[in-house]
Amino acid sequence: MAAGDRVTRPGHIQYGPLLLGPGTPYRWKTLTGWEELPGLDSGTVARSDAHGAFPGRLLAQARTIGLDNLMVRAPRARLGAVVGALNAGTQIVEDERPLVVWLDERGPLLTYARAVRRIIPTGIGYRTGSIQDGAVEWEATDPRRYALAEQVATARLPAPEPGLDWNTVPGPESLAWPLTFGEPGSTGALSATNAGDAPAHPVIEFRGPVERPSLTKTGTGEVLEYDLPLAASDVLTVDTGAGTVLLNGTASRIGQVSNRSVPERTFTLAPGELVGDVLVPTTTPLIFRAAPGSTDPAASVTVRWRSAYW
Repeated sequence: MAAGDRVTRPGHIQYGPLLLGPGTPYRWKTLTGWEELPGLDSGTVARSDAHGAFPGRLLAQARTIGLDNLMVRAPRARLGAVVGALNAGTQIVEDERPLVVWLDERGPLLTYARAVRRIIPTGIGYRTGSIQDGAVEWEATDPRRYALAEQVATARLPAPEPGLDWNTVPGPESLAWPLTFGEPGSTGALSATNAGDAPAHPVIEFRGPVERPSLTKTGTGEVLEYDLPLAASDVLTVDTGAGTVLLNGTASRIGQVSNRSVPERTFTLAPGELVGDVLVPTTTPLIFRAAPGSTDPAASVTVRWRSAYW
């Protein structure tokens, strides 16, 4: 089941397979913690010999999202089943589930969260088929919200264009217009666009055969590089959000980072910029490179990301 696959209009909230909002037995009036900034840990330190303070880093805490004034409505004969479905959909789980919210014309946004609180008042509503003043609360350890659509960009190692074949036998057909220069060569370049207002952490996949694969931001010179060979069947996955480097999904290779590589968690896609009252997306240019002599055209890098929002 894809995240948000049941969300079709403003007012819909989907947590895992559970859909809340218009057209469902679960109606709500108030959503807190969604448009607000999450709590912040401040590294600001007071000056010891002057007024004010030295500004420090601001690090976002987990986001708490509250759905208040929740109403559950169903025929009395089905109310227990409807409440049971809500209970099952907000059960205690170990892993975070997709939480998708569609508020307005901007469309739905996604985060990953766990239900940590649920209130279903047990009163006269069980006899009338209408329960009022319920509530659900979620906690998202990653406080950012994301576009539903995952974007993907792929590049191969630089390769020259084949150009014209000058060894053909001369003849009228060999000079037919338009001339064919062969397939375009590869530059190893790709780009990633973040349309949100928060930095996005991409997931990067290097595929062999290649030696010492690297991905560089051409604008800043920041690079991720790993001093190891990859066979044709190997995939090295770098999750910059989690800070992990896994070979074929299991074996950690974070110890084989080169000495010119930046820490994985710092390799982010810059957020968009506000121009007037319009948020303009930011495009990050990237290049794929490898050790000298590593030129196999089958080698590739794939970058996956979602635009991120505070």
